[in-house]
Amino acid sequence: MAAKSIISRPVYGTLSAQPGKHHLFVADAEGALAISDLAAKVPAGFFADAHIIFIPGNDGKHVAALEALNPAQFYQGPSFASALPRLKQTLANAHMGLRLYLAGTEGLIGQAMQAALEAGIDHTAIQTEHRGSLARRVQCVHCKGITESVTTQPATCSHCGLLLLVRDHYSRRLAAFQGVCINAEDRSEIPPTEEIFR
Repeated sequence: MAAKSIISRPVYGTLSAQPGKHHLFVADAEGALAISDLAAKVPAGFFADAHIIFIPGNDGKHVAALEALNPAQFYQGPSFASALPRLKQTLANAHMGLRLYLAGTEGLIGQAMQAALEAGIDHTAIQTEHRGSLARRVQCVHCKGITESVTTQPATCSHCGLLLLVRDHYSRRLAAFQGVCINAEDRSEIPPTEEIFR
């Protein structure tokens, strides 16, 4: 019998070309491969009105492949935080019929989705595809700080230092999983750390 899915957990699909004049792609790292897979199935000229916002990560892979699609606009940023002002400006100036494609890590997808919904983009105009790392963006329920790229269970909060049990509960509003103190009753009790979210 299959494990029961967590209701709050986002469900991702596979990017597919949607009818429309304006296409905005936001991706990080391996998310570029989802865009490349979509590009192999679309007619010539599909990317002529497309805007790609890409965060390649430290290795800089996939940049050339995305530039080769000849999008109308291409932005490469070092982090999602640095790309966020551009994304918000693009969404604020968007025309009716914009199609939004989000691909890559859960952290990127969640934060970009959050920005799109705040800008009034209809959720039916947004597609998502998870690619790459399963590292989580975690909010400490105690100090409310966000720790990026969590791969271990338990994890240490980068703000208050508490040892957190990373729960499967996902907050769409915060675009983060929830972390709760794992040793609240006895701080000297430190369970072994395992790499879980790779």
